[in-house]
Amino acid sequence: MIRALYTSATGMNAQTTNLDNTAHNLANVNTTGYKKGEVSFQDLLYYNQQTPGGVVAQGLQSPIGIQIGSGTRVSGITKIFTPGAIINTQNPLDIAIEGEGFFQVLLPNGEVRYTRDGSFRINAQGSLVTSDGFLVSPQITIPPQAVSITIGSDGTVSVQNAGALNTTTVVGQLTLVRFQNPAGLSAEGRNLFAETAASGPPIISVPGQNGTGFTRQGFLERSNVDVVSELINLITSQRAYEFNTRAIRTADNMLAATTELVR
Repeated sequence: MIRALYTSATGMNAQTTNLDNTAHNLANVNTTGYKKGEVSFQDLLYYNQQTPGGVVAQGLQSPIGIQIGSGTRVSGITKIFTPGAIINTQNPLDIAIEGEGFFQVLLPNGEVRYTRDGSFRINAQGSLVTSDGFLVSPQITIPPQAVSITIGSDGTVSVQNAGALNTTTVVGQLTLVRFQNPAGLSAEGRNLFAETAASGPPIISVPGQNGTGFTRQGFLERSNVDVVSELINLITSQRAYEFNTRAIRTADNMLAATTELVR
């Protein structure tokens, strides 16, 4: 009976983490390029009162065992990189990735991060940056006399300058990065991911090559969170939590009954 108290407590802790993850997914339902997290569970150690296949008599083996589990725990939260809906913004600096890949972003300390958020801007120096002001890598500078910007599906960035509207000038090339295991990336906030030993090294290529997607100017990728699925998961987590609390209450009542017997 005492064991049931601790076992149910592990279930409550696991469902609390599941609820936290669901709340985070729902909070980011409108976050550009956000990828939802999915919680995985695994059972804990077992108390073996009788091992399956153990000898119960001379020449006889038990076909089953007596194994009592000690609960559950969260084994991981996996980022699901299925594509989100692509919406038309008609902003020439908004770029969506149609397929796999990440944009490279350069932090002020020189470190590189990766993002699916293509809502770019131009800073005072004419460089292409994120909404936080981080430089897009490789760096692309738009000349001040540019009157229009065109970004091709292969990431080629070209402009038309004032006084030479019939001439197109290429000013840079966007590249995309793939990872062998994108779920192994570390989420850093601000729609940024960092490389880890689990993700593998970045594979840099031109959009549309080596398994990367194409770039789409004037579009943004929405979050891949399915609100209906998250609400169902929310209800399931709540009910599982309630069942574990009920198990604790039942174990407590049984202990109370045992105490009464002693009296």
